[in-house]
This record gives sequence, structure tokens and C-alpha cells, in this order.
Amino acid sequence: FLEAFESLLRFAENRTSSLFETAYRPMAKEAAEPVKELFTDISLYILGAETTVESAVLRFFDSLFPLVYSRLINPGITDLSEDYTECLRLTRQDINPFGHYSKNMVTELSKSLWASRMLSQALSLGIEVINSTEHAALSKECSRALVKMQYCPHCQGLTLIRPCVGYCLNVMRGCLASVAELDVHWREFISTLEYLTNEMAASHELEMALSGIWSSINEAILHAQLNGPQLSATVDKVCGQPKQQEGNLSSANIVPVKEVTGTQTFVMAHTSLNNRRREFISYMKRSRTFYASIAERLCDGDLVMRDSSTCWNGEDVV
Repeated sequence: FLEAFESLLRFAENRTSSLFETAYRPMAKEAAEPVKELFTDISLYILGAETTVESAVLRFFDSLFPLVYSRLINPGITDLSEDYTECLRLTRQDINPFGHYSKNMVTELSKSLWASRMLSQALSLGIEVINSTEHAALSKECSRALVKMQYCPHCQGLTLIRPCVGYCLNVMRGCLASVAELDVHWREFISTLEYLTNEMAASHELEMALSGIWSSINEAILHAQLNGPQLSATVDKVCGQPKQQEGNLSSANIVPVKEVTGTQTFVMAHTSLNNRRREFISYMKRSRTFYASIAERLCDGDLVMRDSSTCWNGEDVV
């Protein structure tokens, strides 16, 4: 799953970078770092870091506005000092140059990434549970019961006699009583995984949200360009007028972008994650009764005598 997440994130990041390289070349080089930070923050969020989608997206648009303003809206600006850049970043929050697109992006990503984040945390929890029961601590009473079941017949020279099924089940259930208590919680855990995987495949689909990031950013930039004169007037009042090259118009060509190449790659990644989801939840459903039936599993096969009327019951051969 983590590999599939990373693959989708890389695809979405490359797609977003291609948007700047094809449609907004004047700012493509400088936009590379904010784009990288955005997808790093998204990755960390999915993995359970103490961050939010909203802070990641708004931080991205804070970094993007100075670039859009100085490279697209007013391409003649030559002196973009740290103070002026910071003023533009802070002004972005007040004048909202990207319209409703930035908030829409927060809403869409928050809705879809939530299920992925929960699934990632649930998988980590499942791994912890499984690892913690990999080496169950045996009590002294359990150890004695196991020795009695397995080796006491040898004292009578009965090395080929194996324990009776019922006897084995009694011993194993006693030894694994604490592990069996996980059953109800494990069943709830499987149900939660089912719910989360269904959510991811429905309205909270991660693939569609990530693949649409470039489109949201493009619409936001176009909105800012179309409102360039009003934005410039407000910025001049708040931040002052920066130095500009003479004879350079204060508006750049607006280049609407309909699609960024890479659909085939996205479809492959989308199919891969869908297949993984189906296979995974199908497999996990089969483990629903694992902790309840662990004694039965251990007392199956070569450990006990099933096809013969002669077996060891803990006291004698019966």
C-alpha cells in the first residue's frame, strides 16, 4: 500500500511540475520547491504525521503568490527582496488572490486523504498487534502442560503416540487464553479496514484527488491573472511599489491549460491501488477468526492423532 501511495504521489507531483514547465515557464524553476514541499507534506500526513491538509495547501499558496505576482501579473519586477516577498505571502491571506480554488483544494484533499491516513495508521496498528503476539509469553503452568502433552508418553516408550485432539485443544486454549482475548478487537479491526477501503474506493478516492491537484492550481493561477489589476492596486497600498524594468507591461499572457500528459501512467497507478485494495481486504477477511481459532489451528495436522483410535490423553493411551 505504501508503495502504491508513493507511486501516486510521485505521479501527481510530476504532473503538477509539468503544468509549470508547460504553461508558466517564467516561474517554473522557482515553483519547483513549493511543489515539492506540498507533496512532502501530503505524504507525511498520509503516514500519520501531526500536520493538516489545510496547513500544507495554504502554505503552498502562500509561497506561490509572490511568484505569480512577480512573474505573471507584474513580470517587470526586478527587485523581489525577502521583505517584499514576505509581505506578499502575508497579503495573500487577506486579499485571497486565488479565489475559492485554494479552499476547494483544501476541502477535496482533506476529504480524500483522511481515509488514506486512517488506513495507513490502521495498517501500522495491525502490524504492532501481530508482532506483539508473534512470541507469546508462556506461563509456567502452560510450559508444564505442553511438556506433559508432548513428551510424557515417551517415558513409557510410546514415542509414536500423539496427543488426542480434545486434550490438545484444552492445553492450547489454556496457554493462549490471553491471545484469544484479542478476537473481538481483531474482528472490529477487520471491519474498520473494510470500511476504510470502501471509503477510499468511493467518495474519498485518493487517486482522483491527487490527480486533480494540478487542475486546481492551474485554475487558481488563472483566477489571479484575470484579477491582476485589482491585486496590483491592493498590493501597492500594503507592500509598496517594487522596482520594475521600464517598458515592460504589467500583465503576462494567460495560457489556459486543458490537460497535462501522463493519463496512461495515472490509470496504471489507479488500477494498481484498486487491485491491491481488493486483494488485501479479501485476504484480511479470511483472517477475521484468526485469534479465536488459533488453538484449533495449532492442534491441526501432524501435532495430534486424528485418524486413529489410539492417542495420549495426558494420563494414558486411550
